[in-house]
Amino acid sequence: MSIELNRGDYENEIKHSEIPVLVDFWGPQCRPCLALMPSVERLENDYRDRIKVFKVDVTRNRMLCAKLRVMSVPTFIIYKGGAEQKRLVGEDITENDIRNAIDAILG
Repeated sequence: MSIELNRGDYENEIKHSEIPVLVDFWGPQCRPCLALMPSVERLENDYRDRIKVFKVDVTRNRMLCAKLRVMSVPTFIIYKGGAEQKRLVGEDITENDIRNAIDAILG
């Protein structure tokens, strides 16, 4: 199960990770977000030890979302070496879209 991040630990977890990081920005009222949760859990299992997966509840972390310019959900951001590498936004995101983005980052 993904770890929930907040404003206080977000930067530390991203900057100090030795492996790429996938962050799932979601909201409890967002149906596409909720529909993707099983896919995110599958990806977390499939890429275990090669990526870290975190979640950010946008309703509880508005300041962080504003800072990162996360304007809609679902949004997925992939980081490598502490820097943003890929951002996926929109309700039409699929598990394959996320998987392809991860594979591209992992090389």
